[in-house]
Amino acid sequence: MKYITLVCAAGMSTSILMGKMQESAKKKGIEAKIIAMSESKFEEYEEPTEVLLLGPQISYLEDDIREKYEPKGIKVAVIDMMDYGTLNGENVLNDALKLLG
Repeated sequence: MKYITLVCAAGMSTSILMGKMQESAKKKGIEAKIIAMSESKFEEYEEPTEVLLLGPQISYLEDDIREKYEPKGIKVAVIDMMDYGTLNGENVLNDALKLLG
């Protein structure tokens, strides 16, 4: 099981992308738990996360979030702006999987 969390300012726009990523994972036969939420809510989130993807609108928080979560073994990246804007769940899922190795 892969654990991928998407965060943005309010968690709304990433929710749509999350659905597209889930569809892509299902088509590829990949077991993944993909969830979307606001950045502030993630601080209270206690479920496993292997990859934390940030919406482009909060990319300014990338360094702080990396510093906080990478020592805990969580891979952090900003979602490609074009993939985010076009809701390309397949590309975003592929990027997340690359981070996992």
